[in-house]
Amino acid sequence: MKINEIIRKQRLTKGLTQEQVANYLGVSAPAVNKWEKGTSYPDITLLPPLARLLGTDLNTLLSFQDDLSETEVALFMNKVSETIDRQGFEAGYSLAAEKLKEYPTCDLLVSNLAMLLEGALMLNADKIKSDEPYQEKIEALYRHAAQSEHGEIREQAQACLISRLMEKREYDQAQEMLNAISRKHPVDREQIQANIYIAQGEMEQAARLIEEKLLFATNEIHAALITLLEIALKENRMEDAEYIADVNKQAAQLLDLWEYNSYVAHFQLYSAMKNKDKMLKILQPMLKSLAKKWEISKSPLYRHIQTKEVDQAFGSNLQKVILQSMDTDEVTAFLKDEPEFQELIKKMDIEQS
Repeated sequence: MKINEIIRKQRLTKGLTQEQVANYLGVSAPAVNKWEKGTSYPDITLLPPLARLLGTDLNTLLSFQDDLSETEVALFMNKVSETIDRQGFEAGYSLAAEKLKEYPTCDLLVSNLAMLLEGALMLNADKIKSDEPYQEKIEALYRHAAQSEHGEIREQAQACLISRLMEKREYDQAQEMLNAISRKHPVDREQIQANIYIAQGEMEQAARLIEEKLLFATNEIHAALITLLEIALKENRMEDAEYIADVNKQAAQLLDLWEYNSYVAHFQLYSAMKNKDKMLKILQPMLKSLAKKWEISKSPLYRHIQTKEVDQAFGSNLQKVILQSMDTDEVTAFLKDEPEFQELIKKMDIEQS
């Protein structure tokens, strides 16, 4: 709420007229009227007596707020995301930048905006002349969040920065930052909390907590298997790599993950093997899986997890990003001249139009 709105609201709450406020402060009634319309503001020397008259404090009168709540941050994230979808990345970035000027010390806002903007920049790279200035600003947000006093926010930002440092081959800095991240506490807090919920008969809360714990663990398993696959490929252990890719597919299906996850490992394997036939065979269903809605709550494993509705354009945008990257990536260059690959690109373009 802006200062003019607060002045009017508090005046009406106290049962005062504009003339009474004016007389108390030694100004004219039209001056008070202008304050409430927002066309002018009280002199700084009038703020303390005005706050006392209206029964409030200076922080409230000046709309001062140190931080946003988690709900407020989440709502603003949705607003930025919608702005990017409707008006483009630049418009969403400008909206985010204005909010950051207003709340520069809100670490939760800084961290969440960094992650949202990074993902949106990747999806909209083809619509932006140069992403380098945005990348630098996003990294600055991560560095800000990496200094947070809140452990989760700080370490999440540090993890994102480590990935960026790895991409730039700044391995010493990456290692130094990793060493600063604390190891997980040996006590499984979520499991203990679930046991308490169960003992109290609060089954829904217990189920939601454990389902979220399971989903997090399955994603960690998926990430671990992909890493093992990369190691096997670098060591030229192709039989091991194929076994790991098979396990990853089975795990994704067994644990009801997004269908796309079941294709990722084999996609990476066939790329490394430069196996055109198997690559083309897996590529189409993999791309189509991106457009399929992951209705996670339909699985008995995740029945109580509440998820945000995903924009229908998200999957088609990812399809486009993958195809564009394949067209320029040296690893998948062996497919460029394949008629089936070119036909697939045309087919996907037709489906997205």
